Amino acid sequence: MTEEDLLTDAGLLSPVRAGTPVEAAVGDRAWLQAMLDAEAALARAQAGLGTLPKTAADTITAAARAEDFDLRALALAARETANPVVGLVQALTAAVRESDPEAADYVHRGSTSQDIFDTGAMLVAARALRLVRADLARTAQALAGLAATHRDTLMAGRTLALHAVPTTFGLKAAGWHRLVLDADARLARVLREGLPVSLGGAAGTLAGYLEYADIDRPDVAADAEHPYLDRLVDAFAAETGLARPVLPWHALRTPIADLASALAFTAGALGKIAVDVQSLTRTEVGEVAEPTAAGRGSSSAMPHKRNPVLATLIRSAALQVPVLAAGLTQCLIAEDERSAGVWHAEWQLLRECLRLTGGAAHTVVELAEGLEVRADRMRANLDLTGGQVVSERIAARLAPRLGKAAAKQLLTEASAVATYSGQPLSAVLAGMSGAGHGLGAADIARLCDPARYSGGAGALVDRALADVEPADAEPADAEPTPNS
Repeated sequence: MTEEDLLTDAGLLSPVRAGTPVEAAVGDRAWLQAMLDAEAALARAQAGLGTLPKTAADTITAAARAEDFDLRALALAARETANPVVGLVQALTAAVRESDPEAADYVHRGSTSQDIFDTGAMLVAARALRLVRADLARTAQALAGLAATHRDTLMAGRTLALHAVPTTFGLKAAGWHRLVLDADARLARVLREGLPVSLGGAAGTLAGYLEYADIDRPDVAADAEHPYLDRLVDAFAAETGLARPVLPWHALRTPIADLASALAFTAGALGKIAVDVQSLTRTEVGEVAEPTAAGRGSSSAMPHKRNPVLATLIRSAALQVPVLAAGLTQCLIAEDERSAGVWHAEWQLLRECLRLTGGAAHTVVELAEGLEVRADRMRANLDLTGGQVVSERIAARLAPRLGKAAAKQLLTEASAVATYSGQPLSAVLAGMSGAGHGLGAADIARLCDPARYSGGAGALVDRALADVEPADAEPADAEPTPNS
């Protein structure tokens, strides 16, 4: 086995994210670039306030390119310091020194490892969430189209796995659509206000930043009318495109917990779509089918099978992300001003949540845009019970005449006869004229027609598609180009 084999997580055990855009956006190289972007942004922010030479900031920014650093060496160095930033700062300082020895003194000026790593993590999350939201937008559009097209396409509503009452596929698709919009709204809120820069210094007091400012520019540091630390946090937030926190959050992990919650909801929402598709695509149900592609879904042993692989991939992510997100929420219990182990435990959990959710979001686009809806099979399945699917309706109609309990008992008996005899419910009821229900053949036929008992399904679809408020879009300049 080569060293490259050891270093590469190719997604063999996580195919839902293999080859998707989010995979690259949260990989080691992307994470390294995000930390370098944080270092460069900090230098530019300090330079903008006059506490660091602009030439030094320019040199640091130019050197902050992930392709110029040895990932493996940084990873091995991290074993000696418990985080990758210490080795990165040393490597970045050396790279800057080659171009400008004086500028090297300004790398990581007043900062601490967690400021850089957490800010980098927020940059990685922001870049990943933008990819997810773009995929959710496409999915929502496709699902809205399905809901509108199949507004009145009858199918059996199922509860506890059995036929309940008639519904429409349009209403089911509208429900999926609503879940996707709900997920997008949560991610939009996190992107808008929940991904802050991290700036706290060694123990959350920002003392190092203030001390260096006092050394370099005592007039700026002492300006009571324009407090330096407030201006620094504002400038850092502007340089990164991230939010401004009220307090340093080294041990106040609200941003991670909120992000975890939004990712868990998003994965779960997409998982609901996936599990519904899996149920409807069963051989004996056959009401929908996944879009086809050459070789997709083939079985290693059974040539006749075409497995619902897209839904399977999405569901696999939906089962994993909430568990991982719970681990991130648990990390709220961080001791002191900086944690020994809790902070470190977040890193892989967060990355996996991002790439699994991103993989699921990318996969569901293809599923939603290419889903084959088999309306004729839906109607055929709806008719399997010979009209029993509307027994609720008939019981309600008979209740004023016979009493609620008696009406329910009559329909229970009639349904049992219909099941065992194979007769339609309408025929059984027509033969029970002596039961005193007082219904004529025409009334029974009308009441037993499933097409006449879809309730407000159509109106609910209309309401769902009309009540669409897109989540806040981000400004075009929300995120600066790395090394800009």
